[in-house]
Amino acid sequence: METTLDIRKKIHEFIDHADERILRIINAIILTEQETAPMNPDSFYEELDNRKERHLKGESKSYTWEEVKTKARAAVK
Repeated sequence: METTLDIRKKIHEFIDHADERILRIINAIILTEQETAPMNPDSFYEELDNRKERHLKGESKSYTWEEVKTKARAAVK
């Protein structure tokens, strides 16, 4: 079985000798992946899930929208 390093080397060698058509195809794949990939790492979403659970269990402090606006306005002054 090929390791990730083996695959990377093979791809680098292939790209070094690829024609324009192949390079455009690979570029389109990269652009599509960048557009669809999440902007945040999985750890970010895990933390959100943990905070949501704590909130639902009443283990964390919550604020109404009015409280948030009041605090934000006070911080700007």
